[in-house]
Amino acid sequence: MPDRNLIKILRTTSDDPNFRALVKFLDQDLARRDGKDHAFFAQYNNLDTIRHAVVAYDNELPGAIKEYDKYTMEVKRMYTLPESRGKGIASLILSELEEWATELSYSRCILETGIRQPEAIRLYEKNSYQLIPNYGQYKEVASSRCFEKHPGL
Repeated sequence: MPDRNLIKILRTTSDDPNFRALVKFLDQDLARRDGKDHAFFAQYNNLDTIRHAVVAYDNELPGAIKEYDKYTMEVKRMYTLPESRGKGIASLILSELEEWATELSYSRCILETGIRQPEAIRLYEKNSYQLIPNYGQYKEVASSRCFEKHPGL
């Protein structure tokens, strides 16, 4: 894992222009991977409601959390540029989001990713996320995988 002191992690919102620029790369990647299913998933990825976003400045990587219920934050918009993968930076972003959720008194983080994103699935499993039944709008979506973690416990 990279030295956290060498990478600047900025807590921000989805209004941050760097966050928005990186999310455009994410959306392009997801459109390619999801194919005909992309419109379904895209409707749940609105940036207007994200008040808790993180950008890591080494290779500028985004991630965000938003309230799912009064106990739970949902991890959203995680993306790592292909040339930055495998360096542990995404784990740092995830850790920062979990820490922030804990500071805000949330006891659980959940997330959804797709079966066409094996790198993401490996990232979440490596960071102690447990597979759970699909929730909410993903409940009947065969290509979705949902995970949870209770940070700080």
